[in-house]
Amino acid sequence: MDMKRIIKRSSAFVGLIAVLSSIPAMAGNPDRAGAAGATQLLINPWARSAGWGLANSASIRGVEAMYGNVAGLAMVNKTEVLFTNTRWLEGSGVKINSIGLGQKLGASGVLGLTATMMSFGEIDVRTYDSPEGGLGTFRPTMANIGLSYAKSFSNSIHGGILVRMVSESIANVRTSGVCFDAGIHYVTGPTDNVHFGIALKNVGPAMAFKGDGLAVQGLLVQGSDQLTLEQRSADFEIPSMLNIGAAYDLNMGEMHRVSFAATFTSNSFTKDQGVFGIEYAFKKIFHLRGGFLYEEGITSDTDRTTVFTGPSGGLSVDFPFGEEKKSSIALDYGYRTTNPFSGVHSIGIRIAM
Repeated sequence: MDMKRIIKRSSAFVGLIAVLSSIPAMAGNPDRAGAAGATQLLINPWARSAGWGLANSASIRGVEAMYGNVAGLAMVNKTEVLFTNTRWLEGSGVKINSIGLGQKLGASGVLGLTATMMSFGEIDVRTYDSPEGGLGTFRPTMANIGLSYAKSFSNSIHGGILVRMVSESIANVRTSGVCFDAGIHYVTGPTDNVHFGIALKNVGPAMAFKGDGLAVQGLLVQGSDQLTLEQRSADFEIPSMLNIGAAYDLNMGEMHRVSFAATFTSNSFTKDQGVFGIEYAFKKIFHLRGGFLYEEGITSDTDRTTVFTGPSGGLSVDFPFGEEKKSSIALDYGYRTTNPFSGVHSIGIRIAM
């Protein structure tokens, strides 16, 4: 590649960062912490990227990219299937099951589908008159389904877009909405070992809860007539964010690789955050990684606006098979420290062909 083409591509990428970074809705705002809804969209359901806190947003590839930076979906060689189970906030009883599929459509690009479901178990129905329960149980649900498309425009530039349907319910009150993600990856360096990425996430209209659960029935003070009061739920916004990341792969022959990665996240409903991570790979089979999430006040239980306390870690083992060992089955594990509760554990299995 000649110098003129390198300068042209670099200028286009820098220009895109400048445009997206100027969007006012992406400014961090800790005063609005807790004011957004659909917070399930802030949870990374995948084990491999969770192991280094999504520091690898610039180099993430395959199905997991549909959360971190959808442009990485373009790296799917043929077909990739991923399933992950997450024990969210160990001790709370909350579980998350996620499944994703990426299918290459020849030179046209890659089509992806992902679904995530949160399970809270059964909760006793309690009222003002029956605070001890005994009235039955209900199951809150949170789920989202995403459909995405990604394409490699050249060996260096990859882009993608995702539309996600969001659904939440509690007893007989529910809401649903839609949001969009878009991202781009830029790869350069003598061995394609330098990565830059930018992703705009969770952009969509406000949502509101509806249902019979917002109605209150009672008797008039004088008389036997029954009165039903219909209440309206206030609209809530979706927690949009902007991720800007970079990564560098230090290749040491065919046996070893050490990757360094960092991601800056500009949040619209909480403090801005930075994540730094490192991964060691042996023969493209064994991967060990770790990361650290930083925000202002991360070490203080009173100032921190996230349940995470900083450190994360994980590992993966890939088992190649097939012709030229281009297909593989992999086991992934990721852990993130939290306070309160005893951390977040994610275990996944991935099949790539």
